[in-house]
Amino acid sequence: MGIKENYSGIQDKIPGARIIAVSKYVNSEKIIEAYQAGIKDFGENKIQDAEKKRAELPEEINKNINWHFLGHLQTNKVKKVAGNYEYIHSVDSFKLAESLSKEASSKGIKQKILLQVNIAEEKTKYGFKINEIKEIFKEILNLESLEIIGLMTMAPFTKDRGLQKSVFKGLKDLRNYLETEYKVNIPELSMGMSNDYTTACEEGSTMVRIGQAIFG
Repeated sequence: MGIKENYSGIQDKIPGARIIAVSKYVNSEKIIEAYQAGIKDFGENKIQDAEKKRAELPEEINKNINWHFLGHLQTNKVKKVAGNYEYIHSVDSFKLAESLSKEASSKGIKQKILLQVNIAEEKTKYGFKINEIKEIFKEILNLESLEIIGLMTMAPFTKDRGLQKSVFKGLKDLRNYLETEYKVNIPELSMGMSNDYTTACEEGSTMVRIGQAIFG
C-alpha cells in the first residue's frame, strides 16, 4: 500500500488523535507525497537533515506544515530549533528548557514544548524521571517564553501490551497529577509509535509519532 492508504488506515484505527508523520528516514519527495495525502504534521529528529529537506520543499508546503522536533536536543543547537518548529517534544532537562526560553525570548516568541519523561527509566533513553519532573515542574512553568502544552514518552520496544499500557498510563497519571497540583492545563500526551500507537491511544494519547507504518 502507498502513503495515502497507510495514512487512511491509521486514521480509521485512532480517530481523533493527531498523527505526526516521522519523516527522518525519507526524502523531501516523500514528504510532498504525504502532504498531498492530507498529512499536515511532520516530525524530524536531526536538525541538519531537516534543514536540507525543508529547503527542498515548495514554499507553500513548507509554510503549511506543522513541524515537530522529536530528537534529543543539545543546548548548543537551540538557536536552530526555537521558532523553527511549532512543537519541541524532547525537552528533557531544566538546562535545555532554560536555554530554549532564553532563545525564544530573544526572538520575541513563545515556544510550545512537551516535556520528555522516561517513564520506564530505560538507561538508553533520555527524559525526566517521574519524581524529578514533579520537583522541577514549577521552575519550568516559570520560564516565561515557554508554553508547556504536553508530556512525551516512549515505551520499551516490546510486544508486551501490558508493559506498553503501564508506561502510557504512567504518563497520563503524571499529567493528571501536574494539572491538579499546579492548577494548569496540559492538553497533549505525545505517546505511541508505529508498533504501539493503538495501545497508546487506548490510554489517552493525543499525538502519535508514526514513521514506518506511514512511509513503509
